[in-house]
Parts: sequence; C-alpha cells; structure tokens
Amino acid sequence: MKQNFTLRAAILWTISDFPAYGILSGWATSGKKACPYRMEKSKAFWLEHGCKVSWFDCHRQFLSTDHPFRNSRTAFCKNKVEKGAPPHIMSGEELWECVKDLPKATDGPESLQRLKKEKKGWFKQSILWELPYWKHLRICHNLDVMHIEKNFFDQLIHTIMDVKKHTCDTTSARNDIARYCKRPQLHLQEDDRGKEVMPRAPFALDKAQRKILCEWVKELRFLDGYASNLSRCVDMQACKLHGMKSHYCHVFMERLLPTALRELLPSHIWNAITEIRQFFRDLCCYTTSVGDMERLEKNIAEILCKLEKYRWMYPFERFLNHLKRKIGNKARVEGSICNAYITEEIANFCSNYFEATVDTTTRDLGRNVNADVDSIVDDSEIPELFTEDSGRVSNEGKTWFLDEKELECAHLFVLRNTGILGEYERKFKDYILSSRPYLRREEVMEKCKAEFSDWFHRKVVEEDTNSDVLRALCMRSFKRVRTWKQIFVGGFNFHTHAHGKHKSTMNYGVCVSSEDGGEGMNIHELYKLVEVNHTKKYPKYDPFVLSYQVTQVYYASYPSLKRDRVQWWAVFKTQARSVVDAPVDLEFLQAPSPQVHATLCPPNDIPDYVVDDDDDIGFIVSSDEDDEFSINSSDSDEDDDIDVLLDDSSDDSSSDSSDDINE
Repeated sequence: MKQNFTLRAAILWTISDFPAYGILSGWATSGKKACPYRMEKSKAFWLEHGCKVSWFDCHRQFLSTDHPFRNSRTAFCKNKVEKGAPPHIMSGEELWECVKDLPKATDGPESLQRLKKEKKGWFKQSILWELPYWKHLRICHNLDVMHIEKNFFDQLIHTIMDVKKHTCDTTSARNDIARYCKRPQLHLQEDDRGKEVMPRAPFALDKAQRKILCEWVKELRFLDGYASNLSRCVDMQACKLHGMKSHYCHVFMERLLPTALRELLPSHIWNAITEIRQFFRDLCCYTTSVGDMERLEKNIAEILCKLEKYRWMYPFERFLNHLKRKIGNKARVEGSICNAYITEEIANFCSNYFEATVDTTTRDLGRNVNADVDSIVDDSEIPELFTEDSGRVSNEGKTWFLDEKELECAHLFVLRNTGILGEYERKFKDYILSSRPYLRREEVMEKCKAEFSDWFHRKVVEEDTNSDVLRALCMRSFKRVRTWKQIFVGGFNFHTHAHGKHKSTMNYGVCVSSEDGGEGMNIHELYKLVEVNHTKKYPKYDPFVLSYQVTQVYYASYPSLKRDRVQWWAVFKTQARSVVDAPVDLEFLQAPSPQVHATLCPPNDIPDYVVDDDDDIGFIVSSDEDDEFSINSSDSDEDDDIDVLLDDSSDDSSSDSSDDINE
C-alpha cells in the first residue's frame, strides 16, 4: 500500500576547509580578524615586506601561565613577553546575540556592503541560524583535517626542501624577520659584489641532502593496498616532490616524515617537526578518549597553535567521486546520476535476499579479506589453533619435507600453543625438578623444553587416555608438508622475501608480539619510534608462528649522507584496511587510556638564536588589557617602528628562556 509521508532532515554540523568555513558561518576568514576565536581581539599584524597578514607569536597565549616560552624575549617577537590569557570560547547563545541584527544574504547587496565597510568581522547572518536548534549545538562547524593536513604538509616540505616559488623562506620573509625577531643568522647579507644573499637556514636542506631524500622516496616500498607508488611524485632533476595527493600527504606526514628527516636536520628542528606529525596522527586515530583530546589540546598550544575540532572529508570526497562515475549523459548530468543511483539502491536492496554464498556488491569484503566460514567441527576440546581461520592461499603450493630439527620444533610449537596442556606442563616441571633440584621452576620450560614432547608422548601412553585430541597431539606430524609463496590472512597479503623482493610492494614484514625486546631494537624515549638493526639475528631457532596471530610491518632506511646508521631500519606497524580498532564497551572512551603516548621534548631543548646584548633594551608586555603593545595592533599598517615598553626593572622580573611494536 502506497502512503505519503513527510521526510525531515537535520543538519548536525558542517565540514569544510577554512575559506568555506567563512561562507557557512558568516565570519570573514581573511584579514587581521580571520581567527574565529580572537575575533575583534586578534593579535595578527601586517608584514611590511611580505605584504600579508601574519599570526606569528599569537599562540603563546594558549600556554600555561608558568610556561617558559611566555617569558622568552628572543625566541619569538623580540623583546616581547606574553601575559595574556586564552580567549573566551563563545556559546551558541552568545554568538546569536552578535548576529541576530545582521543582514542576511537575501536582504540584498547594499546592506551587505554597508556591513562589510564597518569591518566588524561579520559580513552576513548565515542562513543556518534560521534552524531553531542551531544556537544550542555544541559544535556547529568543523574544519576538514584532510585539506588542512595536505596544505600544512605542502608548506612544510617545500620550505624544508627550499623549492623555488613554493617555499616560505623568501627575501621578503628574511626582511620581516630582521624587523620583528632577534635572529641575526637569518638576516640578509652582502657578498663581495654588494649583492644581497640569503644565508642557508638551519631548517633547509642543501642540494646533496635534497637529492638523497628524493632517492629515498623513489625507492620506498609499501604494503599491498597501503599507499600508491610515491616514486611518481619525485622530480630528480629539480630535487623536489610534486603532484602529491591528499592521501600521499597523509601517509608521508603521519608515518614517513620523522624517518625521512632524522639524519638530515638538527635535532631540535627534527623534534618540533616530529611533534607536529604526532599531533596529526593522534588526531586521526580510530578511537580516542576524553583524556586523549585534553592531552592534544594542551600539546598543540606548545607545538604550533590552538586548532579547532576536526572531522574527515575522505568519505564524502570518495562518495562524490562515486557519483561522478555514474554520469552517462553529459547533457543531463543530474538526471543521469539520480537514475543510476536509484538503480544501485534497488540492486543493493534485492541482494539482501540472496543466499549467503552468493557474492554481491554489498557483501564485498575488500582486499585481502577472507569470508567468515563456520567450522564443520563442533568440539570444545579442539584447541583454538586448529579452528581459527588460517587464511587462504593463491595456488596449490609445493611439496616440502621437514628435517628432524624442523619437525621437532614444529611439534613443540604446537604443544606450547594449544592452551589445553597446562596440567601436563605442571607435571613436567615437577618431573624435571625432582631430578634437577638446582633449577628454578621458572627456568624449566626454557631450558628443558626439548624434552617436553617425548615426556608428553610417554605420559599419554601410560595414562591410556580416552581423549582423541591428546592422543593426536602426542604424535608427531608428517614430514611431508606443503609450502606457499603467498598467503592472505587477517586482511594482510604476505609474501616470502624471495617472492616479493623484486616487487614494487613490501609484503614480507611479519610482526609477532613477544616479551623479549632484544638488543637489536631501539624505541625512541619521547616519540616511541621503533627501529631495528637488520644485521642482528634472533639467537633462538624458532621459525614458526600462527597465521592468525601475526600482523604486518614494513621497513625503511634512513636517508643520510653519513654511513653510520646504514644497519638501522625504521619499522612501521600497519593495520589491515578491513579492521577498525573500535572498542565495543562505550565506557572505554571515558576511561584512562592504557596506551603510552608520545611526549614533547622539554622547552629548553629548543635553543634560541644568538643575539647581541646591546639590542636587549626592554620588552613588550602583551596582555588582553594592553593590546596596544602588540605588534602593529592599530588599524594602520604603515608604522615603521615597533612599540617597545621600557622598564628598568625588566631584567629582575623576567628571565630569558631558551626556546609497541615487538619484532
């Protein structure tokens, strides 16, 4: 029976980049008042030589009141200390009081032009305020981390690699640095011919370093389905990276950046870049808690500046691309998309009534994923390792015969991982300790494990047990086995080293959890970065693992002009594309996270630039009450001098502060 009904939709929030944020909210996102938090109290200033608005040194106000960066007069704007407090975040009701009398876009261009001339920051009243619930929402607008991360990475890598027309380190920037900062090493200098030259900045790579970084990126290999081939984005002639899409920037920013720059940049610059990378990675994780968000909000003030809340645009971008592919008639674009979308919806609805064995679009599990198959064996006594999904292989494989050492090790590995022989292991320890009392109970299985299989076989025969499982376990396996060069398990695609060493992907990195760290592995104390010495080998003979207990890793060397770290590889642990590490228990999100997070380096590890004592004649006090002491805080952008508050007691009242993976 057909019935008509009223379909109602609600707008929960908007997701956009920063320019579109201004269109949706009605607040101008350009000029000195572009910050939607500071609004009219913005401390942004106009760069005389750069001819643009700058928010340099506007982030110290978000630091804790006792942070040493607040009193530093050399690391930021010269002779300026920060005493201001973070801005008040206005509620929806407070914002409504600000915009309720503003003209709307439907009121005509004349009213909007008058509002723009008043320079209040608002240029219209958004149509979203007509929604009765809009002013009661906790979050109305979200910034898209996809665009922000790409823009941030592009500016960062182009500046580090000193790419012409893309770097932020220009002659205009150096002239502005000379005016606003105490960094004489970065000032423009004259050569013998009287021509101004730019001394190389400590954060910029020279030509040899840029070349070796490009060669490193060109030789990178990732897992199957993890990332595209980055070698296509390398220009060896110009020694630069180009044409990097959002996902390329995402992978490079959150995974590769610390490894790529660790041996090329000074340690204090590498620390700052690594902390920014860690912030983006923590922000983009699948699961988070209230404590994690509070930690990120505190850290980002020290790393860079206060950022707003984010949400992903990746699903929407991919869905729009999916709709574009449905265009069959370019003369009727909208109708073509609608017809194709309705047909797809009908097909997906009907596919739900097919048999479970029928492969449909809605049941497509994705790359490297195995379908769940119910076990035909229903016996609670059978160990888990025989009932778990062991993966699927690509072909029939080859026959292989195990030698005595491999056969003994395989049998012992199965016995130790069944999980049902706890009673027999205790009896075996008592048996060994009765004849060797000098051993400790904890050392029995480690030093006498080679005797366990034979003892277990004799014990089962003596007891004459009725358990078919125990009788089967005490017998050794056949020497004849079958081997494969490729297997799909747990959402991963594994290759043997011989099979995958010449491929463009790296699928032979296997990770198994263990309590033994070993001397061939290092974990960075602050940032928890893992590296292994690939020349070291595991001393014990233990070649077998359970397929459903392994995860995948990939390795990358360090690009460096030196040869002292050739033996060390950075290790990157990955997660299967089909797996979302989301907790089922909702209380988990409110509980303290047991994970050990990366921490920030101490503020004193960031050195200040060397300055002349003669220039230190006073300092500026910046606060919410005294905004006139901020740089170029007046409406005029033509002032040539910086306002300096002289105080003879400044030297006494202020101080100069320098700026698990288990393999």
